[in-house]
Amino acid sequence: MNAFLQGFRALDTACQPKHYREDLVGEALERLQYKHGLLRKEYHIQTKFTPIGGQDLNKPLPYNPRDSVTDQIESSLATSLRNLRTSYLDSYLLHSPLQTVDATLEAWRALIATQDAGTVRKIGISNVYDVRMLITLGQLRKVQVVQNRWYEGNNWDREVWQYCRDNHIESFWTLTGSPSLLAHPTILAAAAKLDATPAQVIFKLVQLHDIISLTGTSNELHMQQDLAAERIALEGVEEEIRIVTKFIWG
Repeated sequence: MNAFLQGFRALDTACQPKHYREDLVGEALERLQYKHGLLRKEYHIQTKFTPIGGQDLNKPLPYNPRDSVTDQIESSLATSLRNLRTSYLDSYLLHSPLQTVDATLEAWRALIATQDAGTVRKIGISNVYDVRMLITLGQLRKVQVVQNRWYEGNNWDREVWQYCRDNHIESFWTLTGSPSLLAHPTILAAAAKLDATPAQVIFKLVQLHDIISLTGTSNELHMQQDLAAERIALEGVEEEIRIVTKFIWG
């Protein structure tokens, strides 16, 4: 709720009780509407269908795991809409590819159906690090959103990023697991010159490369800094940006 009061207008969650509480998100959105006049059309909701492998079987499941994948998605979507107190989603993702390509394709067809019905505006997939999966799904319908963990351990996900950029796919990356980037001398030098934080420099840099960053901070100061990153002009640090861009994207 504090993030919206600071100025954020988009949120990402999942129908996965072991890590997310969609119901509390929905409660906060309702409070924002009644106490602060925030209308549904003014913000973006993205949530996900989480396959059974990503669920905690000791917690209430949003679907019957014995059902077909198609029926699981129908049940999970209904649960998300109820939790989030909305009649539609701006973006609905597969939380990850399923165990087999055939199962993933069945799930993708189910997402296509939700989009055709008007319940979902954009469809996509998260945690997909093989471009071939995006190409396979795209044969049924173009993947419109990709959300991945962006970090040095997966070589900055260069192939998926390039595919998203070439095919005009909206991409969200989380800046986790990248201590060497935050501590990179050129990032530190650029931040000092710009009177900004290293995180702000990285946020701005990835925005220039058509990546939308996700932030999970609960610190109000960091929220304000994250929003302010968009307004940073990378003037006077061209050489530092060239070096770090080569470091990330080659």
